[in-house]
Amino acid sequence: MSRTARVERVTNETKVLVEIDLDGTGKGDLSTGVGFYDHMLNQLARHGGFDLTVRCEGDLEIDAHHTMEDTAITLGEAFARALGDKAGIRRYGAATIPMDEVLVRAAVDLSGRPYIVHDEPELAPYIGPVYPTSMTRHIFESFGHAAKLTLHVSVLRAARDGGKPDAHHVVETQFKAFSRALREAVEIDPRNAGQLPSTKGVL
Repeated sequence: MSRTARVERVTNETKVLVEIDLDGTGKGDLSTGVGFYDHMLNQLARHGGFDLTVRCEGDLEIDAHHTMEDTAITLGEAFARALGDKAGIRRYGAATIPMDEVLVRAAVDLSGRPYIVHDEPELAPYIGPVYPTSMTRHIFESFGHAAKLTLHVSVLRAARDGGKPDAHHVVETQFKAFSRALREAVEIDPRNAGQLPSTKGVL
């Protein structure tokens, strides 16, 4: 069974193409015009075990918001299409990931019900020249609503005692934890015999 999808989204603000293979080898081919965002999408590919192509031409002369939001929406739509009917998947995934001084927990349920909880400390306003740290929550929300999943991301520790959080480390660890949780949730469960992991019979 091929779990792949290709989705294009064109608006007056952006032109986005996403291709995804949920059973890939972690290859990322990414170009959004926002360097740190590409770095985070590469975490999704590598740690999620997905083959992922993302192309976005956005109105970066205004700011990065539309580019990041529309990419996340398109990625969520592609993820949902690639999942198909969800028969045989594990459905749930969770990961607690350290990165030096940072510790993040992410938990996901491929429930068909969009609900996003995101907890992080106050961070420096930008990483690099054009990635607003306030967008991290919005990326998860945009992806989660388009993919119709439940997601909780919590930063458990963000800095050494008495220090300020390193925004790069905090955001990157969130994406790594999110990716690992997704990887577990989409895996085919050999004990599930191709059935939906739900007593309702629908996800």
